Amino acid sequence: MRTFVEAATGFPTFFFTVALVVVAGFWLLVAVGATGSDCFDEDVDADAWGLGGVPVAVAFSVLTALAWSASLGADLLIEPVVSSGAARILTGLVVPVAAAVAAWCATQLLVRPLHRLFPDERGPSRTTA
Repeated sequence: MRTFVEAATGFPTFFFTVALVVVAGFWLLVAVGATGSDCFDEDVDADAWGLGGVPVAVAFSVLTALAWSASLGADLLIEPVVSSGAARILTGLVVPVAAAVAAWCATQLLVRPLHRLFPDERGPSRTTA
């Protein structure tokens, strides 16, 4: 457990850990009804990033969780091999970028099937005969 906490709060995973805490706080606010899950949809164009079809908060949450997981996993795998020196600094710079790119690609694949759960327009409340 100590290794996990050190990796999650250490460089380079710390940046994604902070983002994950913010995402968890946001969803806590959504759960208690203080805000809506679509409150950022007017502010950000997710289609430009290839993440359209779902609320921005959902896409960003998936992206953050995947980036955090990739960064944490890479850090736990690399740390026993490269523990100090210039190689550790180099991997500390490469891991967050690689984790973010991998998470972005995976998020693009994951939000496509979710698009059906978030229709663009609401259907009629009753059918007319």
